[in-house]
Amino acid sequence: MKKIIRRRLYDTEEAVLVKKYCVGVYGDPYGYEEILWQTTDGHYFLYVNGGAQSPYTKENLRSLSKEKAMQWLELHS
Repeated sequence: MKKIIRRRLYDTEEAVLVKKYCVGVYGDPYGYEEILWQTTDGHYFLYVNGGAQSPYTKENLRSLSKEKAMQWLELHS
């Protein structure tokens, strides 16, 4: 998935996967996934997607500061 956020391109095919966090199983309407990525130039972003009753009903990318990415890692380790 690709998305431009604040004039910066975030691309899951070009970035390095840092950590994947899943709740539920595929097809679970309450299930979702969050995947932390890091770009080649050191920026972080989060890919989110989930079922119809989850916090992430649509596939999306969100940019994160390094501090927020480290907080997310601590929370999901």
